[in-house]
Amino acid sequence: MPHTHYTTLISAGNLHERLTAAPGSVLVFDCRFDLANPAAGETAYAAGHLPGARYLHLERDLSGPTTGKNGRHPLPDRASLVATLMSWGLNAGQQVVAYDAQGGMYAARLWWLLRWLGHDSVAVLDGGLQAWEAAGFPLSKDVPAATQGTFKAGAPLQVTVDAQAIERNLTTHELTVVDARAADRYRGENETIDPVGGHIPGALNRFFKDNLTDDGRFKSAHTLRDEFGALLPGKTPEHVVLQCGSGVTACHNALAMEIAGMHGAALYAGSWSEWCSDPSRPVATGPNP
Repeated sequence: MPHTHYTTLISAGNLHERLTAAPGSVLVFDCRFDLANPAAGETAYAAGHLPGARYLHLERDLSGPTTGKNGRHPLPDRASLVATLMSWGLNAGQQVVAYDAQGGMYAARLWWLLRWLGHDSVAVLDGGLQAWEAAGFPLSKDVPAATQGTFKAGAPLQVTVDAQAIERNLTTHELTVVDARAADRYRGENETIDPVGGHIPGALNRFFKDNLTDDGRFKSAHTLRDEFGALLPGKTPEHVVLQCGSGVTACHNALAMEIAGMHGAALYAGSWSEWCSDPSRPVATGPNP
């Protein structure tokens, strides 16, 4: 019997069923992380993780080297990321499930990156570690042995834009930029991470946590479609650019739009941390226009 192909979300129940029935058919990655304490996710993984899960570190595995001008979490080199995933046993076409304990904010980065590598059999565990534990499913401390996979990158299923495209858009207004940061940071208040507060002129604000219900699961496709539609009236997803502080939580909005059936939004991977590193670039403050 062919396995269901998950491309956005998977429930804890469905993942448990799949791991029980055909454990080798799915590769699980633990993406827990803490921006304030970069070792915290790995420590949490060692204390207990989903059975068979491998750990991927946001800064070591899911980002490239920083230069001070390319943002806090630049995209990794494609070949390096492929090598990392292959070293953990990823095979072509294999189902991948990413999870964290932060509402999907880091798991969505891996979801986006795999699609960027042309791999669409990737889903985020809806509700994360909390949903898994709430369902009564077990954790493990066993670390799987590394095995070499057969994965190869294909044509990207996600597109990116660079800072120059965003600069041109200040004049052309062809693209609508959506900022996934909390409203206070978007407005330029309480900035504690980046050296400059504010947002890209013309950007709209959609805090990534607004994609979730109170229990940490994603809202329904219908609700997400209505909410993004209200934010982007008359805009096609192909003319939308998603950004945040460093290109991580913007992927959460990308996943939410995909769940909503709104395909084709681009990622500005450098995001605010890259934009504000150049003092010649304009900065806006205040609420959504």
